[in-house]
Amino acid sequence: MTLLFSCLALCCWSLLVLVVLVDVDVEAYTPEFRGKCRLFLDTANEEEWDELLRTRMFHGVTTNPSLLHQVHQPCTVENLNRLARKAFQYWGVNEFMCQTWGRTVKELYDTGIALSAPKRDRIIVKVPVTLMGVQAATKLIQSGCRVCLTAALDRKQALIAVSIGAEYIAPYLGRMNDAGKNGMEECLAMKDIVYGTQGKTRILVASLGNDLNAMAELAGNEMNTFTLSPQLARDLLNVEPLTDKVAAEFEKAAAAAGHTTPPSSSSTTTKGDEKDRDDQ
Repeated sequence: MTLLFSCLALCCWSLLVLVVLVDVDVEAYTPEFRGKCRLFLDTANEEEWDELLRTRMFHGVTTNPSLLHQVHQPCTVENLNRLARKAFQYWGVNEFMCQTWGRTVKELYDTGIALSAPKRDRIIVKVPVTLMGVQAATKLIQSGCRVCLTAALDRKQALIAVSIGAEYIAPYLGRMNDAGKNGMEECLAMKDIVYGTQGKTRILVASLGNDLNAMAELAGNEMNTFTLSPQLARDLLNVEPLTDKVAAEFEKAAAAAGHTTPPSSSSTTTKGDEKDRDDQ
């Protein structure tokens, strides 16, 4: 009998260790007071994820073939599935965007299906707003995929997104400016088109460069969804040196008043929590 209990205990302990060691996705979660704001970290650099996703200010992560190439990541279904799984281990990361590829409608569609297969409810397939892209996007939507029409460079393309029922459209503000257009006006016009047609497509403003002022102005005009490069994210977090100065004064005052640090709480651990603990 003693031997039986010992075996059972050993089996239970082994199962517990296995559960702890296996990576588990963090459930999708949006802070109550976030409202409609959605910020996406725009990079495939996993080291940047480890630093910036720990702020827990990002609704999701966006990637595309160019971003993968920049950091020498393979542009394959297998690798993007792996990146999606990793992204979902960070608290607060609800969505992962990756771009399909192919030289025909069928290739675009098949790749999109494979990219979204691990979590079709949380992986968004990005498709360029071309004739073939729109045809593939329509099929993906009909198959239950979430779709973002990307590389939008003209306000009228918002009509396409609304008409096919795309969840997102991504205008490239910086590229429109570079092409001699007024990127700000184009983005605001897209918003008016979506509202005017009573559509539900969300406008994901991308290619902001380092223009935090443009982002703030658009946010003040009811545009609430943006991609941020790692550098732009850092600029946002360090936008006002006076804040750091005041925070340092508070810390100095707390030390002078004999502050004590409470013990760590035993809440649910996520990938970001583990990294925080390692840094202490």
